[in-house]
Amino acid sequence: MRAARYYHPEVERMSRKEIRDLQNQRLRWQVRRCLAKSEFYREKFQQAGIKASHIRTVDDLVHAPVVTKQELRDEQVKHPPFGRYTVAPRKDWRELHPSTGTTGTPVNTIWSARDVENITEVTARTMWSFGVRPGDILQNGFSYGLWVAGMSTHYAGERIGCFVIPIGASMTGRQVEYLLNPGSTVLLCTPSFALHIAEYLREKGVSHKQLSLRLGCFGGEGGTETRATRTKIEEGLGIDAFDYYGLAEIAPTFASECTEKAGLHWAEDHYFIEIINPDTLQRCAEGEMGVLVITHLTREATPMIRYWTNDYARYETARCACGRTHARSVGGILGRADDMVIYRGAKFYPVQVEKVVRSYRELGDEFLIEMSREEKSYADVCTVVCECLAGDADRNALEQRLRKDLREELLVTPEIRIVPFGTLERTTFKAKRILDQRPK
Repeated sequence: MRAARYYHPEVERMSRKEIRDLQNQRLRWQVRRCLAKSEFYREKFQQAGIKASHIRTVDDLVHAPVVTKQELRDEQVKHPPFGRYTVAPRKDWRELHPSTGTTGTPVNTIWSARDVENITEVTARTMWSFGVRPGDILQNGFSYGLWVAGMSTHYAGERIGCFVIPIGASMTGRQVEYLLNPGSTVLLCTPSFALHIAEYLREKGVSHKQLSLRLGCFGGEGGTETRATRTKIEEGLGIDAFDYYGLAEIAPTFASECTEKAGLHWAEDHYFIEIINPDTLQRCAEGEMGVLVITHLTREATPMIRYWTNDYARYETARCACGRTHARSVGGILGRADDMVIYRGAKFYPVQVEKVVRSYRELGDEFLIEMSREEKSYADVCTVVCECLAGDADRNALEQRLRKDLREELLVTPEIRIVPFGTLERTTFKAKRILDQRPK
């Protein structure tokens, strides 16, 4: 099996018609059980004037209401502790996982025994697609606490036949020790943590050539598919770097790049993917950017029907060069509505600033977007803060170049502040890129 290109070829190479037929069948099952067992969904569908019989195919889902994270929070406050969208009976519950809560009160998500099995299988499929094989030493730097990716990748690593090191998202020095001995071959963590580990290696005088590491997959935040970030990770660790995507309410690790690095592959046998225009609420054409909306087709315990992720992406069904037929989002997650910066009429996302800052050899990997307000004019001020690696660099010339490149990328000119290397906070988890200091 080690030489096999696909983990489940009969699933990963299904025809588009076979995928759609399976989605329609599983969607009908999911809608029927949700309306029969969940007062939360019954109320939403009744308000929209929709019955289970109205949803025959995935095309009919456009008439159903979306579910937002705030709705789930409100539901759990009104009906503690798990809300009324928990469908599976209590005897089938196996694990409880909260969302990270970085943008509000965490949302509790329950996995049934079947959910654990499906999550493990899909994650194993993703890991196989970017090159993980039996016998690999898998250094799992994803969190085993707040962010549930640590659990899914641990289960999947065991399923594949890896030797798993469950270190979690902490202890940079210990991470490097394990990279050296026993010599991990695969690293999983956030892209920010990967860059931090690479930075630590440089500071300690450890060459990536001393490592056995050959690949890594990085999620929990955007950036891996940004060319500048991918290049810094790959050069800093001497590996191939791949993008990972998940979210607690749907699944922790259910979409990844394959070895072609041609976008996130979706597991369409378990999840129905829509890209929705946020203004019209209509589906976008293939290739257009919109908000990612996801429906569980097989989730038992806490199924989501049309979950509004707030993440921006594109969608295309063209077969990947790897031979897999499931749809992809080329470019990965392109931004998040929660992180959008509006400055002087322009709208941009931290990933665009990242693209520019990390393309500079003179600058460190960390950056921060500060929003403040002038006292007299009460005008907003946007400042990009970044670190200079070369102490003798011409700061004025560097600022001018950076300002020009940011203006071209963002269509607006932010203020620039270059600080000494090591000034900005490092993180082993999700990096906070926006600091809003404006009076509330």
